[in-house]
Amino acid sequence: MAIGLAAGYYGRKVIAEGKIGAAEEEAARIIEEATKQAEAKQKEMLLEARDEIHRHRQEAERELRERRRELDRLERRVIQKEELLDKKTENIEKKELWLNEREKEIERMQHDIEIIRTQQLKELERLSGLTSEEARELLLNNVEQQIRQETAVMIKNIEAEAREEAEKRAKNIVTLAIQKCAADVVSETTVSVVALPNDEMKGRIIGREGRNIRTFESLSGVDLIIDDTPEAVILSSFDPIRREIARLALENLIADGRIHPARIEEMLEKARKEIEQEIRETGEQAAFEVGVHGLHPELIKLLGRLKYRTSYGQNVLKHSIEVAHLAGIMAAELDVDVMLAKRAGLLHDIGKAVDHEITGPHVEIGVDLAKKYRESKEVIHAIAAHHGDIEAESIEAVLVQAADAISASRPGARRETLEAYIKRLEKLEQLADSFAGVEKSYAIQAGREVRIIVKPEEIDDLEAINLSRNIAKKIEEELDYPGQIKVVVIRETRAVEYAK
Repeated sequence: MAIGLAAGYYGRKVIAEGKIGAAEEEAARIIEEATKQAEAKQKEMLLEARDEIHRHRQEAERELRERRRELDRLERRVIQKEELLDKKTENIEKKELWLNEREKEIERMQHDIEIIRTQQLKELERLSGLTSEEARELLLNNVEQQIRQETAVMIKNIEAEAREEAEKRAKNIVTLAIQKCAADVVSETTVSVVALPNDEMKGRIIGREGRNIRTFESLSGVDLIIDDTPEAVILSSFDPIRREIARLALENLIADGRIHPARIEEMLEKARKEIEQEIRETGEQAAFEVGVHGLHPELIKLLGRLKYRTSYGQNVLKHSIEVAHLAGIMAAELDVDVMLAKRAGLLHDIGKAVDHEITGPHVEIGVDLAKKYRESKEVIHAIAAHHGDIEAESIEAVLVQAADAISASRPGARRETLEAYIKRLEKLEQLADSFAGVEKSYAIQAGREVRIIVKPEEIDDLEAINLSRNIAKKIEEELDYPGQIKVVVIRETRAVEYAK
């Protein structure tokens, strides 16, 4: 066993020593290879470092050369500027010398001129026999006379310009008043038409042997015309108030269905009370609309009656309200009594409320009514002067006269021009609509202006200018109109988005 153990130990030792030797040899080989790789890496890094150093050296040398060139260029520019400054300095010195010489020469010339002037003055005094003071006074007198003549001419020109400016200012005031006032104009006739539910109602209105229609006509003072017109009868009377009472009563009778003489009398009386109430309320509303207060109750009623009075087809109450507004606006522009102008304008045609009952011109009737109900002297004078029967003595009276003429003569106010006026406006809009690219046109300012809305995708800004010119030429060729018509082309582009 001992021998076996010894042999085993020895064998293992030999094997271990062999492995150790092999490991040492492997380790030596690895170390040698590592050493060789390290030496190769070291050489490679050394070469890279040398290349990097060489590259940096070249860049530094190139930058240095560029800086030297820039310095050389700047140095040359500095040298050139120094040379230029030297030349300028030399030129300035030469000019200073020349100016000094010229200054001395001018002083010598001024001295010589002064001597010559003194000699000439003495010679002039000797030849003219006048001293310098006397000659100066004579010259001033001549200049004064010339200035007076020029001043007179200038004053004349200024007066002409002032008159022209005053006329222009007056036109502006009237135009502004017309633009600010927008009163409706109602055209009425001497007949009223009452609609019937059916033609059988005509027989009931006539009544047995015509008793209903005779009673109606005798109590109302209105002619009742029943003809072949289907489902309608006509009321005819020169008195619009009577005609309105009859219309209201007949409508109530038709609605009630009971038509006989007693009922007719009852309905006519009821209609009279309603119309009287409406007349009073209409007069109060007119005074309130214009802003005139403190009118006598009878004048209020007379104002209300003007609602049923027409002149050349123009409603007199609307005309009176319009005149009051126009006179008030012009009075405000001229800084005179606005309330007086409005009051006189509202009452200027008050005589027309009863001129079919009282004989005489409506101006005289209006003056008598104003005196009767204790209106002021200024209002009475404005009423008396509004047709030029007497000379206007106040600015307010002149304004009422002008406002009356404006309201009565403007296009569309009176019936004799209404149809032609409407046709002209329709023709004006049709003519503008006939051009390509026009979306809509509107005739405004009583036909003095037409505004045309164009399609922005079809008409650009330059074409809009040409379009306005072409429309104006066509209007000149095809329409007859007073004054001038302003053509306004509007091109609008809108971008719309909604925030949700």
